[in-house]
Amino acid sequence: MGTINYPDREVMMALILFYITSAVAVFATTMMITRLNAVHGLLYLILSLLAVGVLFFLLGAHFAAVLEVIIYAGAIMVLFVFVIMMLNQGQETIEQERAWLEPGIWVGPSLLALILLIEMLVIVVSGGDAETGYIVSAKQVGIVLYGPYLLAVELASILLLAGLVGAYHVAKPILNAANSGRKS
Repeated sequence: MGTINYPDREVMMALILFYITSAVAVFATTMMITRLNAVHGLLYLILSLLAVGVLFFLLGAHFAAVLEVIIYAGAIMVLFVFVIMMLNQGQETIEQERAWLEPGIWVGPSLLALILLIEMLVIVVSGGDAETGYIVSAKQVGIVLYGPYLLAVELASILLLAGLVGAYHVAKPILNAANSGRKS
């Protein structure tokens, strides 16, 4: 009979962390899609993006993990929150925001964020490096993006620019109407 080779403790820990983080990401994304309130959806989207950042870290793509957290969970989500805050005006909005600040609303996102924080602490305490993949440097990412995938990167940048210009033209009449209403 053959012997069964069990993976060592570090690999098992990395697999457990991977599956927990994946479950958090899937659950947060599902909650984001099913929320009727835009702010609640954004909270779950931020958690989903943070979970994806942890997954990148676990897979050895530290640069991608940092970019995920700083660019997506940080800058873009703050922009979304400011847009929602800017578009909501009036007394009804103030009452709605008071309802959003109820403590029960924050339980789900807080628990998921706590799970991710505990996972990151376990990773850092255990040495800070997962052996499930190999480390990808920023230079390697740049070589790949501007080498064989140059056309895809350029098309994505043009698409993002078109979205930015379209959003400006859609929002311009709304902002002009709001500004003219305040002056009178």
